[in-house]
Amino acid sequence: MSARHPRATHLGDFQVGPRLLVIAGLAIPVGGAAALAAYALLQLIGLITNLVFYQRISTAMVAPGASHHPWWLVLTAPVIGGLIIGVMARYGSEKIRGHGMPEAIEAILIGGSRVAPRVALLKPASAAISIGSGGPFGAEGPIIMTGGAVGSILAQLLKLSADERKTLLVAGSAAGMAATFNAPLAAILLAVELLLFEWRPRSFIPVVAAVVTGTMCRWALLGNGPVFAAGTDGGKPGALADGLALIPGITGGLLAIAATALVYFAEDSFAKIPVHWMWWPAIGGAIIGIGGLVEPRALGVGYDVIDQLLTGHATVSLIVGILVVKTLIWSLSLGSGTSGGVLAPVFMIGAALGAAEGGLLPHVTAGFWAMCGLAAVVGGVMRSPLTGIVFTAELTQAWNDVLPLAVASVSAYAVSVLLLKRSVLTEKIARRRLHLTREYSTDPLETFFTHEVMTADPLVLDIDELVEPALPRTHYAGLYPVVDGSGELAGVTTRQVLQHHLGDTVRAATLPIRASVHPDNTLREVANALALAHVTAAPVVDRDDPATLRGVVTLEQLLHARRRDLHEEHHRERLLVVREDRLADPKETVVA
Repeated sequence: MSARHPRATHLGDFQVGPRLLVIAGLAIPVGGAAALAAYALLQLIGLITNLVFYQRISTAMVAPGASHHPWWLVLTAPVIGGLIIGVMARYGSEKIRGHGMPEAIEAILIGGSRVAPRVALLKPASAAISIGSGGPFGAEGPIIMTGGAVGSILAQLLKLSADERKTLLVAGSAAGMAATFNAPLAAILLAVELLLFEWRPRSFIPVVAAVVTGTMCRWALLGNGPVFAAGTDGGKPGALADGLALIPGITGGLLAIAATALVYFAEDSFAKIPVHWMWWPAIGGAIIGIGGLVEPRALGVGYDVIDQLLTGHATVSLIVGILVVKTLIWSLSLGSGTSGGVLAPVFMIGAALGAAEGGLLPHVTAGFWAMCGLAAVVGGVMRSPLTGIVFTAELTQAWNDVLPLAVASVSAYAVSVLLLKRSVLTEKIARRRLHLTREYSTDPLETFFTHEVMTADPLVLDIDELVEPALPRTHYAGLYPVVDGSGELAGVTTRQVLQHHLGDTVRAATLPIRASVHPDNTLREVANALALAHVTAAPVVDRDDPATLRGVVTLEQLLHARRRDLHEEHHRERLLVVREDRLADPKETVVA
């Protein structure tokens, strides 16, 4: 960089300020409140399950199909639960429909991260009724929505920006997840991969503060042991197991695609039924009841079944029943718009897939292939491969198996993104006429400075100059810097304004400078300045002497960075050419 354009000392790796500490401080009570909400939801699920299926008052987490029940109870309980949810959605809030994550994403994208207080109450209540009456769903989606509502409501009570509300909403969601599964790292990764839409200290640090708080509260309420203690001998899988993890990975990706297709096939089918959507959850409940008659263990959250699969204690009939029945009733009933999460069913279906394939693959440890299947289906369904890897390791504490888990999760992710445009989470967003990209990259406007693209020798008008009928034309948005007698910048004017002052002096047409930038500003800073001032061009002035004009930069010139980025993405060229020099040795090759 030349001496005329010194090093940009005002720039740093991150843009942070003291406000970060304020939001991080607010995130701590949000994390604690979200953990308490998660605990209360689990207790409520246990209470309703015990009342419906065992006719007793208890908050212990039990499985609806752990013992024999009358056929009529298995068939009618989900239907009645669906009826109640339909009424709550119609007369309470339609936001309680669905599995929580798309609703949280929508609130962030277009709702200014605002969540109504009644959603914070109705969402967990509806989820508890759905799951407690036999629904094959998880508690994590409603917890994400409820924890997010806690953060959002606090933010709405204070004078915060939309981005700060988003940070507290995601902080509450992630803290609730961490408290449910004792998986703080996975909750942080889920926030980054799915909810924050950025990787910046201003949001990352408060989210971590909330997750740490939520996890510590979980330890006090539920203990700090692994949710599913998979059997492991402490050794590491060999290279063969690492390579064979591609099998559950690829099949897990295909299963993720099939399950996603089933969910939206069901949603489209329900939309064609000539009844009000209030009745759809009851119809979905009938599907659940029929599935429960075939495989009762497919009902409810199913933490006990996941534990059997991951510890190698599941029978072949249970594995097949879960793989078929759970997949069908979860996918089809979720399309009815009932309330319930996706993670626990995905855990169960993925673990069943891996366990089924484990019968044909070499034995490693009990539940090893079930863990690979779980990581694969999470990576494929959620399109969050890092979350799939870390979630599985944290749930089981099988950290020695991280490498095959990475192979399984990332290969499933590759299959999913290559063959399916939208995930089970983002397809719902797209159906609401919104677009969500999951690709994050460095802004090309951050890699160029103003002095690299600006017009360094613009046409400058003197403040006392007469405007001639033949106006000079410029290629920089018709902006004319105006200087005074000493050569200092006095203002700007435009061709359109000058046309009204022909034959007059420029002084009469001089406009105030609405935006000015410096040569060492990045093009992103320039774009922000132009956007805030509602202009398409700005004078470039010296940072130490704002009266000294350095040039003019326009909106069109900002496209230079975008063109460079597109060129690097699409232009293919060979930079090294291998040729044969047949001098001393005809077989010798030289790189040119």
